[in-house]
Amino acid sequence: MSETNADEATGKLVVGTFVTLDGVMQAPGAPDEDRDGGFEQGGWSVNYWDEQMGQIMDDQMAETDALLLGRKTYEIFSAHWPNVNDDPTAEKLNNMPKYVASRTLDGVEWNNSSLLTGDIAEAVAELKNDRGDTIVVQGSQNLIQSLLAHRLIDEFWLWIFPVVAGDGKRLFGDGTIPAALDLRTVETSSTGVQMLRYERSGDIDRGSFALDDVPE
Repeated sequence: MSETNADEATGKLVVGTFVTLDGVMQAPGAPDEDRDGGFEQGGWSVNYWDEQMGQIMDDQMAETDALLLGRKTYEIFSAHWPNVNDDPTAEKLNNMPKYVASRTLDGVEWNNSSLLTGDIAEAVAELKNDRGDTIVVQGSQNLIQSLLAHRLIDEFWLWIFPVVAGDGKRLFGDGTIPAALDLRTVETSSTGVQMLRYERSGDIDRGSFALDDVPE
């Protein structure tokens, strides 16, 4: 299989996720959201929300043209958002195009959802080229690992919460290709959540603090 990467695609793929200070993204929204591996810290993001975060979330949703989801996140979202009424975020999520990467689902029923089949990296690269707009990945830790390994991610919209989880599924797992990022924006909530935007900027520019001439 030929290498697939972000530089060959015309659209923009964004990972938008909540993470703890030690890089865990597992189960931010509820204790029972994802207990894989015996994770007991679920719901760690809930009590940090303020009005500013809600506005930034609305602004990010306004930039989003489509969603790309893994199976677990799709099942969580599709069980929740169709039941939310009189909410602009719910209305947009329920109506926007949604693409689901899964090897186990036979079909997807949430409005305007499509199932991606075959090699996921190739399918996502083709989706970026076909759409040519902004596709956002929410949650979907397993899917993100595949996207990282094929350099398909163009931007990261990271919300870093002042919490240390200790263990759990991390955003940057094994197989992540080293890369440099450019910081574009920083905003901080009244509760200490940092909302950061990074863009890919190529390879790491490495150097050294070692002294060239050390006396013997």
